[in-house]
Amino acid sequence: MKWIRLLDLGLVSPLRSQSIYHGLAYARSGDTPDTIVLATPDAPYVCIGFHQDLEHELDLAYCNERGLELLRRETGGGAVYLDRNQLFVQWVMAPGSLPARVEQRFELFTRPLVETYRELGIAAHFRPPNDVLVEDRKIVGTGAARIGKAEVLVGNFILDFDTSAMARILRTPSDEFRKLVDRSLQRYMSSMQRELGAAPEAAEVARLYVEKCASALGAELRPGALTPEELQTIEEVERRFEDPDFLFQPGGMRRAGVKIHEEVHVIETPDGPAGARVHRGRIEELSS
Repeated sequence: MKWIRLLDLGLVSPLRSQSIYHGLAYARSGDTPDTIVLATPDAPYVCIGFHQDLEHELDLAYCNERGLELLRRETGGGAVYLDRNQLFVQWVMAPGSLPARVEQRFELFTRPLVETYRELGIAAHFRPPNDVLVEDRKIVGTGAARIGKAEVLVGNFILDFDTSAMARILRTPSDEFRKLVDRSLQRYMSSMQRELGAAPEAAEVARLYVEKCASALGAELRPGALTPEELQTIEEVERRFEDPDFLFQPGGMRRAGVKIHEEVHVIETPDGPAGARVHRGRIEELSS
């Protein structure tokens, strides 16, 4: 039976929660085992996608006032507010270990996430290309990238979610627009706390997830440790991530609105700083 290394890191710094999978990917060699990482940040922080412009996306004055660490990752997607109410799941795999088609790759990655949620009594389902929903509410964030010689897939279990904090970190054209973003997050984002009334312990979620991964991947997950070479590469990544030139590099992607999930966006209206929530191509609510 094939095996996959499991790195269950528990609480880590915000920086390490992002540098770990980047460093593992860059350090990967021919004899490196496929690896699954579980980690939780020990403090709240904000992370932007690789192609985003930090100053365009975030309310930097507010983030600095709150003492939130700011990080740029090398996977795509938008700005996100992250804290210890999320359990991160990170796959660092050989390309041949995953399906070639992106949709099939995300289906495989999300399968143990979905099955874990269901085991806990939450009726989650996969919605292509990469969303996990409960009815029409998003309950997993996902991302993917080719980093070094590895294919990387990242996601999370959301034990609880602070929609107000998420809306507040964003740079928006008006307070009314921000309030609409917050209402939209409340409507279309979910968490274990929301679905169950009380979130389970992260350790129990991790235990169930490991079982579901073993079944989905047909592999034994063996607890392991970082090699000295991997740790050195992770620390090199951290120095780069802390470099202001990397963090503040100009981004090519400037979104005019906020994506809640694949079917829901908050967009700016043509005649000013007001906003509209669009669900499946139709305006559902206007800011007021």
